[in-house]
Amino acid sequence: MKLITILVATLLSLSVWASEPVWIDVRSAGEFAGEHLDGAHNIPHTQISADIAALSLDKDAEILLYCRSGRRAGVALEALQKLGYTNVKNIGGLEDAKAYSAGGTL
Repeated sequence: MKLITILVATLLSLSVWASEPVWIDVRSAGEFAGEHLDGAHNIPHTQISADIAALSLDKDAEILLYCRSGRRAGVALEALQKLGYTNVKNIGGLEDAKAYSAGGTL
């Protein structure tokens, strides 16, 4: 039974690393409507603490944030960390996010 528990725990931890990152655009709805990354969720930085639960994310899920310049993404990152999210990154602005999603690095 102990071996099964260890195997299940290992598989669950691997699934966190194997899953796709969750992109969150923390700009306003109007900015998001103008242009955004495909598949990104729009949660304005002023609403991130209240609205993040709607995505039903694991606290260890990879969350990638972007805005126009990176400032609002930084505010959102701090809010998510205070809520217990452990794998959150501020990618910067939309252009930075496009480059990162295409295989770039920070």
